[in-house]
Amino acid sequence: MKHDIKIGTSGYSYDDWRGNFYPENIKSPEMLAYYCRFFTALELNVTYYTIPPISTFERICHKTPERFDFIVKTNQETTHRRRENEPAIAKLLDSVQPLIEADKFHGFLAQFPYSFKNTEENRKYLVQTRQLIGKLPLFVEFRHNSWSKDPVNSFLSNHDIGYVNVDEPQLAGLLAPQTIVTSQNGYIRFHGRNSRDWWEGKGSARYDYEYKENELEEWLIHISNILKKAFKTYIFFNNHPGGKAVKNAEQMLEILRKNLDPKGK
Repeated sequence: MKHDIKIGTSGYSYDDWRGNFYPENIKSPEMLAYYCRFFTALELNVTYYTIPPISTFERICHKTPERFDFIVKTNQETTHRRRENEPAIAKLLDSVQPLIEADKFHGFLAQFPYSFKNTEENRKYLVQTRQLIGKLPLFVEFRHNSWSKDPVNSFLSNHDIGYVNVDEPQLAGLLAPQTIVTSQNGYIRFHGRNSRDWWEGKGSARYDYEYKENELEEWLIHISNILKKAFKTYIFFNNHPGGKAVKNAEQMLEILRKNLDPKGK
């Protein structure tokens, strides 16, 4: 069997990846081309902090080969502040046009915070966000387990909003591993299992975790179930400190090659 699975990392331009993944002396502008030697998909998360000009996406587009898939994270205004969502999305839509025109744009990722709970008001907000984005793919990640209910799946499917399954610490209120697909494509994000720093850790400390091979293999059944429901499946590793995301992404690629014979990377 062959499956369409795209594996990559959440972000790529980390200084502490030098010597762990990138050559020690690599220049920042050379990182993306180097990354593309190993992976064919990438979550761009710089857009969460600021929305780059269109010229930035033009350069990114030129540095990547054909059939390279980008998922672009929505700005923090959309997911966390939620006051000026319409202008934030409009600006982001303008900026990513080079990716869209090159057929390298494959969706927006909206990662909502733990405080964003399953309420009528927040469901309406999701619908409004879906309308602002138009027909482009939209995936949502929830942190609060109030969204872990069957009616939510139907709600997302009815509005063509993709669901992001997560691997994260099994702490009260967070989501357990799932196999939910609510649009054409499946989606999984690995955040690590750093329970100690998840709530109180500073900066990226909550994501400082390296998966053991058996922990990745635990996902084989989940991934198999997702593949049965999805046209394409994205798997991204967000445990980026020290290049751990790259190491685990490569391990997952090898695990899937041995067990599922996936198509591509």
